Amino acid sequence: MTDIKNFTLDLSELEFVHSGLARPESVLAEPDGTLWTSDNRGSVTRIDPDGTMQTIGTIGGETNGLAMDAQGNIYIAHIGDGNIYKMDRQGNHEIILSELDGKPLGAANYVFIDSKDRLWISISTRALPWFVAAAAPRPDGYIILMDEKGPRIVADGIYFTNEIKMDADEKYLYVAETMGRRVLRYPVNEDGSLGEQEVFGPDDLGEGAYVDGITLDAEGNVWVVLVIRNGLGVITPDGDYHVVFEDVNQPALEQAVALVEQNALTPEAMFACVGPTLQFPASLTFAGPDLRDVYMGSLAMPHLVKFRSPVAGLPMRHWR
Repeated sequence: MTDIKNFTLDLSELEFVHSGLARPESVLAEPDGTLWTSDNRGSVTRIDPDGTMQTIGTIGGETNGLAMDAQGNIYIAHIGDGNIYKMDRQGNHEIILSELDGKPLGAANYVFIDSKDRLWISISTRALPWFVAAAAPRPDGYIILMDEKGPRIVADGIYFTNEIKMDADEKYLYVAETMGRRVLRYPVNEDGSLGEQEVFGPDDLGEGAYVDGITLDAEGNVWVVLVIRNGLGVITPDGDYHVVFEDVNQPALEQAVALVEQNALTPEAMFACVGPTLQFPASLTFAGPDLRDVYMGSLAMPHLVKFRSPVAGLPMRHWR
C-alpha cells in the first residue's frame, strides 16, 4: 500500500494545461489519452492526445458533471436548467430526464454509471437557481437511481449533493455533501436501494472546506476537492484526513463562512474566495496509461490543473 498519508504538493509543482476552456467543471479521461471537459460555450470540449481542442454540442449554459458509457456516449447533468442529457460524440443530444413524479428535478449536479450500466444522479437542491442552497443551506438534495425500472429517489435530505462515486466492489456509494463540509456514504443493496447514511472520515473537514468533487483511487482512498479553499485533500480507508495542497484567501474565506452561517452568502462573497494560483477547483480525474496522471477541472479557471499521483486511480465505467 502507498503511504498516501504523507503525500503533499507545493503549488509550484502543479502544471496548468489546455488553456482556452470555459467553465471546465468536470473532466473525463479515456484510455487513449483523450479528455472531455464540460464547457459552457457548447456542451463539452474534446481534447485529443496531441492537445487539439474542439468544442462540441449546443446545450450551453452550466453543463456540469459528466459520465461516459461503454459505447462512448456522454451523460451531462445540467445544474442550470435541471435536465439530464445524453449526447453522442458528435454533439447530438437528447434530454433523458427532466422531472420525477411530475416535478422538476432541481439543480442536477452529477451522473455516475456503475458496472451494471445503472445511472446514479445527484441533485444538489430542489431549488433553481442552485446558488440559493449555498446562500441558505437546506437539506433538500437527493440522489436518483435510473435503471430498467425507471428513475426513483434512493436518498434524500442532503445538504447540497455534489459528486457521487462508488468503490471498486460497488458496495458503497460515496457522496460529497458540499454544505455539510463532509463526505457521506451509503451501503448499496443488490436492488439498488441504499442502506443507512454514514459519515466517511471527519464529520466536518474544517472552516470553508466545502467539498465539490470526490474520486476514489485503487487503494480505496477518497480524494476530495475543496472548491472555496482552492485545495485538495485525501481521506484514507481508516478515516484519516489530510490536505495535499490549498490556496486559501483567508480574509475572503472567513467572510464567506460567516455569511453562510447567517444564511446570507452572496455570489460576490463566494467569488472573492479565489486564490492567487487556483480558482475554484471542482473535480478530479485520474488519467494516463497507469492512471496516475491527475487532472482537475474548475468553475473559474480557463485551463486544467495537472499533477502526478503516487497511487493509481480507480477506473471509471468506460475504462472497463
